[in-house]
Order: sequence, then structure tokens, then C-alpha cells
Amino acid sequence: MKPSEPWNAGLIPDQGGRVVVVTGASGGLGLATARALALRGARVVLAVRDEERGRRAAAGIAAAAPDPGLPGRLEVRRLDLADLDSVRDFAGRLLADHPRLDVLVNNAGVFALPRALSPQGHELQFAVNHLGHFALTGLLLDALAAGRDPRVVTVSSVNHRKGRIRFDDLDGARGYAPMAFYDQSKLANAVFGHELHRRLTASGSPVRSLLAHPGYTATGLQTHGPTGLTRLLFGRLLRPLAQRPADGALPQLFAATDPAAAGGEFIGPDGRGELRGAPTRVALAPAAADAETGRRLWALSEELTGVRFGTAPA
Repeated sequence: MKPSEPWNAGLIPDQGGRVVVVTGASGGLGLATARALALRGARVVLAVRDEERGRRAAAGIAAAAPDPGLPGRLEVRRLDLADLDSVRDFAGRLLADHPRLDVLVNNAGVFALPRALSPQGHELQFAVNHLGHFALTGLLLDALAAGRDPRVVTVSSVNHRKGRIRFDDLDGARGYAPMAFYDQSKLANAVFGHELHRRLTASGSPVRSLLAHPGYTATGLQTHGPTGLTRLLFGRLLRPLAQRPADGALPQLFAATDPAAAGGEFIGPDGRGELRGAPTRVALAPAAADAETGRRLWALSEELTGVRFGTAPA
């Protein structure tokens, strides 16, 4: 590799023998991530809300290469991140079959939804994008600690820089705007990934926590959730400017696999405005790296999910 050569999926190291969990793997960035890792030899668990879509996704991956072992390295398992009972059920069943895991990619997400509540009564974007992944990570952390070069990659967004966490109105009961609460959830992802890194480091854990964002990528996220002007803008008018999911997934693939990716790093595209391009290290918003915000969100997330990590406060 020449020093100036952009990082691409062809540079993913051999993943043979590794077990990787990718949430939201039935389409978009998750499917692109699952495909790239499976083609490099990983056993990939496609964690999906819709199992039929997941099976179609797995079949598409299996058809992508003349590898007779590829179908056997793909597992489709149901996971509804909005429902903490589903998260616990998924984790319990997964750990029964895989006491050792190597990578968790917290990729799934929803975007700019009209206000709705999860089964446990939490605002849906915060529930899916943050709380579900917080709980899943905590439940799988011991298995990850037993893995080879174990990593947790949490997918945030450039929009985390616009967000603020409404600790006094997390569910939007006092006032709700779809984009503002999406931005809140993406800031929560960034705060979580950074705080997890601090706690893992303080505990001497072998697990690395990294953050990634895809820039502006054309996926079903922009068309299946938002309504009105938001859907028109992101789902149609700006869509021709977006990059392909295979390109948008590169930052999270780099974070999940590259030997040079260090814990605590945030990986995003290197192009203008971080909207597209090859993976590079990018900056977190100051709010995402604020230690007090990290501790406060962590304590609240443990309270709301009932999941407590075996990591030391940083």
C-alpha cells in the first residue's frame, strides 16, 4: 500500500476465525459492513428486526463470492433495539452459542421519526439509536473481552455536533422536533463511545471502543422514517449527492478491523465537510468528550436499561 493510497475494503485484514455482530445488517450500511467482513472470512451475525429481510440479505452475501463456506458463516438473528426485552433475549441466545465474540458494530438506527415511544416508554430515536445499543454492549462485553483484538464500534453522525442531550426532557413530552431528537441520539452515541473508551481503559480491558460515522450515504434511513419536508430533502433532493453504502461503510470497517485503529478514535470520511471520502481520523464535538456529560449519560442509561457494565469509572 502506498502512503497516499486511500483505505478501501480490499485492505481489510483476514477475518478468519473472528465472530462479528452487526446490528441493522439487513440493508444499507449494516449490510455493506456484514458483506465486507464475511467476504474476508468472518463469521457474521446479522442482527435484524425483520428476519425475512435478514435472510434475503444473507442470501445476497452468500451469492457474492464462489466460496462454499460462506453461507455457513452467516447467522440471521432477530433483534429489536427499541425493545429492551428483545435486546436481552437476543444477547442471551447469542451468548449460549458464542461465549466469545470479537467485534460488535453498533450500526442500526432510525432517522427523524415522528414522536413515538418504545415499549419501555422511551422516545423511539433515543431508544433505538442509543439505549438499545448501550444495553447490548453491556450484555455482550464479557464475551468481547474474551475475543481476539476485540472492538466495539458505535456509529454516530456528523449531526452529533448539532445535538444536545435534554436530560430534563429525554422523551420529548415538553417539545419534540424529529431532527433535533435525531441529533440528540447521535450525540448520545458519541458520548457513549467515548465514555466507554475511558472506562475500558481505566479497567485495563482488552476491548477497544471506537466511533465512526458514514458522512452522507444513500440508505433507506432517509426514506423509511422521516415525513414531509425532511423526507423530501434527504430522501430525494439531496440523495444524488450521497455516496454508496459500500463507501459509507468504510469508516466503520476501518474502525472494526484495521490494526492502526486505536481505542477512543473517531473515524469518518476525509472529504469536504466529512460528507464523503476515504476513512480518516476526525474530531469529536466538545460536548461528546465532556467527562461530566459522559458520567451523567452513563448513569442515566444504566438506570433506564437496567444494564450495568463491569467497567471502572474513568
